[in-house]
Amino acid sequence: MALGRIAHYAADVILVSTILAGIRRSSGFTVETNVISDPTIRSVAERFLGVGETIFDMAQASAINSDYFRKDSRR
Repeated sequence: MALGRIAHYAADVILVSTILAGIRRSSGFTVETNVISDPTIRSVAERFLGVGETIFDMAQASAINSDYFRKDSRR
C-alpha cells in the first residue's frame, strides 16, 4: 500500500516537472530558482526541473521519430 502511494506521488512530481518544462519551452516563462535562499532546497528544485526537461526531451524525440505525429505547417 505505501509503495504504491510513493510511486503515485513520484509519477505526479514527474508530470508536474514535465509540464513546467513544456511551459518554459513554449512560452519562455520559467521558475526562478535564484530566489530560493537555502542552497539545498535550490539544488533540489533545479534537479526537479532538470528531470522534467529530460522527460520532455524524450517525449519530443519520440514524437519526432513517430509516424503518428507530423509538424504543423502553420508554424
